[in-house]
Amino acid sequence: MIERLKKLFSVAESEPVKPDAHQLAVAAIALMVQLSRVDNQEDERELKTIVDCAVKAHQITREEAEEILNDALAHAEDATSLYQFTGQINDHLDQQQKQSLLESIWRVAFADGRIDKYEEHLIRRMADLLHLNHREFMQARHRAEASAS
Repeated sequence: MIERLKKLFSVAESEPVKPDAHQLAVAAIALMVQLSRVDNQEDERELKTIVDCAVKAHQITREEAEEILNDALAHAEDATSLYQFTGQINDHLDQQQKQSLLESIWRVAFADGRIDKYEEHLIRRMADLLHLNHREFMQARHRAEASAS
C-alpha cells in the first residue's frame, strides 16, 4: 500500500503532475482505514461509510473504492505514519477539499453510532496534519454528525 501510494504520487522532475481522483482516493481511504482500526473493532458500517465517502468525494466507482479499501486494509499494519498520507493530500487539495475530507473521516467515526476517545484524538491529529484549525475541525464534525442523525 505504501509503495503503491508513493508510486501514485511520484512526479517527474521536470513536469509536476496533479494526481487524479483515484490517486487522491487512495490517500483518503488510507486515512479513513487508520481511523476505523483505532478502536480495534472492525465495523462493517464504518467500512461501508468509507466506500460511500470515496465514491461521492472522488468520483470513482464503488468497485474501485472497494478494491482500494481492501488493499488499504491488507496493508494497514505497514503504515508507519499518518504524514505519508496527509503530506500528499496537503500538496494537492485546497483548504475546502481538506475540510470535506475531514468531514468524511468524521462520518466514518459516527458510522457505528459512537465516538471512541481514541477516534476523536486521531481525528484531531489528522486535522492538525491537514493544517485545519479548530473551527474547521468542529464544522466538519457538526456537518458529519448532522448527516448521521
